[in-house]
Amino acid sequence: MKTSIKTELQEHILDCLNEGILTNENFEDWHYHCFNEDYYIIGYYEANQWLEKHNMNAFEAIDIVREYEVDNFGVFTTETNSESIVNMLVYIYGEEIIQSTGTDCIKELKNELENL
Repeated sequence: MKTSIKTELQEHILDCLNEGILTNENFEDWHYHCFNEDYYIIGYYEANQWLEKHNMNAFEAIDIVREYEVDNFGVFTTETNSESIVNMLVYIYGEEIIQSTGTDCIKELKNELENL
């Protein structure tokens, strides 16, 4: 994962913490609330700009999503448009970041994210 993406997504998780979206009571759904409850990026143009901002090739993004879906679900189903691919990529990376903290407490999550 590119450093710029990791930093952006960590900030998004911290925003969710600060807004009270993530709590100790809903720790099993942190990933859902941050990256699956709503679209992270809306619009093809915005998604293309996001990829460009993070210096990511569209084919590289598609390949990451395809590999994840085939490994986890046995089939690649995400539509191959920039909006769908970016949102799925953010879903994948968000899951990776949250799992890497290994915590179920918002105080520890915040500390982990601020020190990654």
